[in-house]
Amino acid sequence: MHIVLDETAMEAAGLGNILASRLIHRAHAEAGWYLYAPTCALVEADRARPGTAEHLAALPGITVVDLDLPAALVVPKHESWAEAHSLYVAQPTPDRPEGAVVATTTAKRWAGQPVRVLDLTP
Repeated sequence: MHIVLDETAMEAAGLGNILASRLIHRAHAEAGWYLYAPTCALVEADRARPGTAEHLAALPGITVVDLDLPAALVVPKHESWAEAHSLYVAQPTPDRPEGAVVATTTAKRWAGQPVRVLDLTP
């Protein structure tokens, strides 16, 4: 299972959201579970809740995804850098032919986007 944490999921994890905590635990403890933290979303989460970026980046089950050139070329097409980078990371790749699921607490924001969504709202 490949899951991209958007900035709202990262903030929720920092606030003790049980569903976000379970995802982090699974990515650390169970084979086949992968969590991705796009850097642009990580920055926005840290702006909203200082310390979030450092905390999440230190967790062994989370892969921080850099903003590379192909991702940077997608960013101007969206209002939010965090949303654009999360959407880019969730797209299919050779390693993830079905793409990844976006974990979020604002599921409605992703309506109409070409991604599957995991609502972390308790």
